[in-house]
Amino acid sequence: MSAVLQPTLRVIARRGRRPLPGFGLSLGLGLAWLSVVVLLPLAALAIRAAGLGVDGWLRAIQDPRVQASLKLSFGASLVAALAASLAGALVAWVVVRYRFPGRRLLDALVDLPFALPTAVAGIALTAIYSANGWVGRWLEPLGLKIAYTPIGIVIALIFIGLPFAVRTVQPVLEALGHEQEEAAASLGASRLTTLRRVVLPELLPALLTGFSLAFARALGEYGSVIFIAGNLPYRTEIAPLLITIRLEEYDYAGAVAIAALLLAASFVCLLAINAIPLLFAHERRGAKRDV
Repeated sequence: MSAVLQPTLRVIARRGRRPLPGFGLSLGLGLAWLSVVVLLPLAALAIRAAGLGVDGWLRAIQDPRVQASLKLSFGASLVAALAASLAGALVAWVVVRYRFPGRRLLDALVDLPFALPTAVAGIALTAIYSANGWVGRWLEPLGLKIAYTPIGIVIALIFIGLPFAVRTVQPVLEALGHEQEEAAASLGASRLTTLRRVVLPELLPALLTGFSLAFARALGEYGSVIFIAGNLPYRTEIAPLLITIRLEEYDYAGAVAIAALLLAASFVCLLAINAIPLLFAHERRGAKRDV
């Protein structure tokens, strides 16, 4: 019996045991699941937007209220993504390069916006920065109002975008190590020169990726913003909220036009995220050839 089984066992060992079925079946199941969950809804939105035509789409987008909400959403998302990228890089640097009590707790708290329901985050931020909040009660007498202003929207978007910036920079810092910095210091480079010539070029692709992720997430954020925004038309009304309002008004064309614009912006961010590593890899290959 063992002589009969030995060829079969050798074939199994040679092929290797895989936890999933063959490539074709696994790919088919994965694509089917992706199509049902992601591609079909996006395709339906794209087809509905195409049905509006260029004139119908422009008519819906050029509404003054829509213009105000889009300017607020894109502007606040840009500012929040920039701030989250800078703060995320600093947090990642502290977590990776220093050892101190509470380091693991700080590392775990970075993921809190991922686990916290967005509505809960919005209520918490409003309770902190409102006129009667822990921080707002001290700032408003100084003339600095945060809740129900664009400043509050930016703070909420920084809160939900910070984890993307930290988690994209952190593994690059861990892989970078200290050797290059020590080599630069041994050659007489100052800390600023080392940061500018050694550290930042290595971190730049991760910083740009974190910025793109934070911007894309902020652009479509809803739950954590509506509570602290105040939702005043032409002032603190974000584009995702206006989509909901248009649907409640049975203005499906207006809702689809705004949603299609946000979807297109998200796709641009997605393409940028995938193009950034390829761009920097090409530049590094070119630099090596020049050397």
